[in-house]
Amino acid sequence: MKGLIVCAGKGTRLKPFTFSRPKTLLPVANKPILFYAIEKLADKGIRDIGIVIHPSQEPLICSLAGKGECFGVSLTYIYQNEPKGIADAVAAAESFIGKNDFILMLGDNLVKEPLDMLIDQLKHSTACLLLTKVNNPQQYGVAEINDNEIIRLEEKPEFPKSNLTVVGVYAFKNEIFNCIRVLTASKRGELEITDAIQRLIDQKDKVAYVITSQHCSDVGNPERWLEANKWMMDEVCNDTNIISADAILINCTINSPVIISSGCMLKNCTIGPYVSVMSGATLEECHMEHSVLLQDVTISGTRQNYVSGIFGEKTRLTTFGDSHKEPFILGDLSQCIWPKH
Repeated sequence: MKGLIVCAGKGTRLKPFTFSRPKTLLPVANKPILFYAIEKLADKGIRDIGIVIHPSQEPLICSLAGKGECFGVSLTYIYQNEPKGIADAVAAAESFIGKNDFILMLGDNLVKEPLDMLIDQLKHSTACLLLTKVNNPQQYGVAEINDNEIIRLEEKPEFPKSNLTVVGVYAFKNEIFNCIRVLTASKRGELEITDAIQRLIDQKDKVAYVITSQHCSDVGNPERWLEANKWMMDEVCNDTNIISADAILINCTINSPVIISSGCMLKNCTIGPYVSVMSGATLEECHMEHSVLLQDVTISGTRQNYVSGIFGEKTRLTTFGDSHKEPFILGDLSQCIWPKH
């Protein structure tokens, strides 16, 4: 069995952060989203993994993930020159997959559910999908089920037939490529993987499913990014804190969970819960909760009024103690004084 991770999307809804990096490299609990998918596949003994990327993403993704040595796997990079949909990305990997079964994961999704049940179900089916219940199915691929069988899949329907949605983890036999080859573009102008799976269903191939009640997140916008950071920090920190040995904390109160990377300096701060701080941050006289800080962020002066949000690389935020109820969303190299004087 092989693994395939699709990463070629533009991440439009995550701008300005995706101006300078692919969305699959955005950090959750201080680790790129992509790395969680690689590790999940490696944990099941899947050592041959393809990563579908846009050519413009190659320098950053390849420099961080390399050839897979640090994960104990072999990574093969496959190019999708235009973002024509998930099914098009899978089609680009056909020669890599060959005759093998494979697990498909979306590089901007985080999923707690182990892969075991999907792999087991594939022994008796042509495909197996991971599903979850959501409150807003209009934003996802929706599965309609009757008598414990998937009878229809629909991508982002206006009037969904159920609240069961496709998470973004799939197990396939290589027959899926026969269905992808005959696809036409959807109303969104993309080749939809849900349409390819629907063809399997229509031709009476067995399409199994696993419903998960565990955490899963499509990190598609800042709100989902912060939510994913929260539950992943619960997983990673396990009711404690992860603070680099060389981080300097002076007169600080830490409310778990908090992650602080190397080269950070914090003075007279109250930090947490759910704050992940990447390397090189300088925080002084501030109170932060529910935040993601990328490298080399500088924040000062919030005093007892807490701030939250996402702070891009080398962001500088200075406040004068006034409350700011909404999360800050500040891209790389931003400079902000709140309130303006």
